[in-house]
Amino acid sequence: MKIMKNYLIIISIIPMLFFSSTEYAMPAYSDTIKQSMDASMDVEITYPNSVLAGRVFSISFFIQNNGWESKQEISLILENPDNIFTPISENQIHIDELTSTSSFGLTLDYAVSENATEGTHFINIDYSQILLSNNVDPMPATKVNLALPIEVQKKPQVLIETIAPESIFTESEFTIQATITSEDIDLEDLTLEIIAPDIEFRGDTFYKLSSLAKQTPYTISAELITPVENVTTEYTIPVKVILTYTDDVGDTNTSTQSVPLLLRPKTFMELTNDGGIWIGDFFIAPYVSIGTIVGIPAGAILSLIIRRSQNKKKESTN
Repeated sequence: MKIMKNYLIIISIIPMLFFSSTEYAMPAYSDTIKQSMDASMDVEITYPNSVLAGRVFSISFFIQNNGWESKQEISLILENPDNIFTPISENQIHIDELTSTSSFGLTLDYAVSENATEGTHFINIDYSQILLSNNVDPMPATKVNLALPIEVQKKPQVLIETIAPESIFTESEFTIQATITSEDIDLEDLTLEIIAPDIEFRGDTFYKLSSLAKQTPYTISAELITPVENVTTEYTIPVKVILTYTDDVGDTNTSTQSVPLLLRPKTFMELTNDGGIWIGDFFIAPYVSIGTIVGIPAGAILSLIIRRSQNKKKESTN
């Protein structure tokens, strides 16, 4: 029986040294706050729950008056206590008036400091509005305080997951798979290669990909052909998965993951990757009919069992 092992490596990309308003690294996930204010005034805020140091992110606002009375002097003022997030243009929204069923939407862009410490930081929002009672008389301003928790990560993550057999034996084929996933950014000009010393491959082991969208897994597989020579002692073969790519700021990155494969002597009965069966020195191909499997190897199997029994008796006598 073949046991498959998973190997996972996380690649961290060197953070960019500058940013521009046209280079956005959108977050892997976002949160939405829906707050109902006084007199059926609904505020919806969508923001990233994690951002990257040195990148730019956006906070979206949608404000709708679902009441029958108008609201005036609507304002949202955003502040970051530790100055980790810097507004690209404005840090506040002001609306003169929203009549019944009317709405307003806007997006504010922020840059994350390159020196930001990893962890959770907050953007505080001071909301204020004036209700126009019966659409005539202004009421005292209603004020509400909100806080947006945003986690800062120093470096984007690219994951490599490799699935390989726990052990292999001679005269057989085995499959190894490698999957790459970018958690935070889109990648370009990717190459992925699987290499191993003293091992032959069937089919392709080198793959090129022009681009890979974030959170989109890409998987390759390769067929390993083990040596024909008999192996008397087990030893480890290092299989390497080599990934190169260009990140969202144009930097080229390379990472190598080494997967240890144990090459061991073949036991009396082994199952191959394609469904074949080794019984001693006899191989039953997966496409052989049931009648052939039952009829042809039966004598050979019996002979092997008798021979093994005789050898054990000789060893015990000696």
